[in-house]
Amino acid sequence: MSEVDCCVVGGGPAGMMLGLLLARQGREVVVLEKHADFLRDFRGDTVHPSTLRLLDELDLAEEFLELPHQEVKKLGVTTDDGTYVLADFGRLPGKFPFLAFVPQWDLLDFLADRARRYPNFQLRMNAEALHLVREDRRVTGVRYRSPGGGEQEVHAQLTVAADGRDSRLRLEAGLRLREFGAPMDVLWFRLSKPADGSGPSFGGAGRITRGRMLVRIDRGDYWQCAYLVPKGGYAALQTAGFGAFRADLARLVPDAGALEALHGWDDVRVLSVRVDRLTRWHQPGLLLIGDSAHAMSPIGGVGINLAVQDAAAAARLLAGPLRDGVVPPRRLGRVRRRRLLPTVATQFVQRQIQTRILSRILAGDQPVGTPRVVRLLDRFSVLQGLPARAIGIGILPEHASPAPRADLAARR
Repeated sequence: MSEVDCCVVGGGPAGMMLGLLLARQGREVVVLEKHADFLRDFRGDTVHPSTLRLLDELDLAEEFLELPHQEVKKLGVTTDDGTYVLADFGRLPGKFPFLAFVPQWDLLDFLADRARRYPNFQLRMNAEALHLVREDRRVTGVRYRSPGGGEQEVHAQLTVAADGRDSRLRLEAGLRLREFGAPMDVLWFRLSKPADGSGPSFGGAGRITRGRMLVRIDRGDYWQCAYLVPKGGYAALQTAGFGAFRADLARLVPDAGALEALHGWDDVRVLSVRVDRLTRWHQPGLLLIGDSAHAMSPIGGVGINLAVQDAAAAARLLAGPLRDGVVPPRRLGRVRRRRLLPTVATQFVQRQIQTRILSRILAGDQPVGTPRVVRLLDRFSVLQGLPARAIGIGILPEHASPAPRADLAARR
């Protein structure tokens, strides 16, 4: 059994960033990640200016941007009427007027490496959280299982559940989840890029036509693709056969060679889209952040960045109480109050897009006209900075707490 200030369950963006920030503040932190590595089939790739600014405050942005990545300044969409610009990140102020497309496993490896530089940080891989440990109705840690080590316990002043939208700890805690539903699921796969570099003029490009929508994300030497289907529609695609699926894609992708990387259903992964949030994010000794507290739609690619912002807010509000040895429930409640407006506002916009636009696209078999707002954004380019700010920076962007003197001295 070990004892730490904070035990974080889940090595995703929220968990790794929280572990790094708390370790930087001198707190004893252990992060439990149930997998042996960070290589997952479906994880968001977009690192937004809000996250890059936070990394910059930690003096890590330059190192991070040395990783292989693509910098995207514009997002666009192609309908049956033509191609339109939706957001221009070049209009944002500051050092990072772009989206950085980086495979999430590279981001997590980067955060883990920087966090390990602090002697008070531990990352335990292959450590699957099983149950919350409680004493006198207060969560005091986690029981977990690791290969060859059997079951073990970590005792902590604070346990943070950052274990994703299917959070085991959330289920065990019995916290009430408000679900909003979604009209679609997403198929996730790769397509080849033309050797001559031709293709969409945007690093993130959508293609919309009769009953179908495809989004391509530039990963350098290939396209990572999201293909939207009606909720539960994957089974119907499988029944129709893989050949019919490829034929559908061929109508959306003009380059015939792009489908060379797609051989069968084993190359396709399914994300069941959910939009939900907890009505309460804490219990005594327990806090939930990121997807554990609020699952986001993939619209806008904001999930990673909201999770990172949750972590930054939690670290800023809780590092002091953890140092003092007492984390009162009211202080845990402040994390939710701080992050509630960005969460609610983002989910509201996502739900409106799902209901008013995506559900109609997926339900129809007629040529898709271009929404008036899209035409307006394309015609008056100055307006393209508004969705860029909403996506890239969002509401109430968080900041890192000043580095402790010991950390500053170490850097010198």
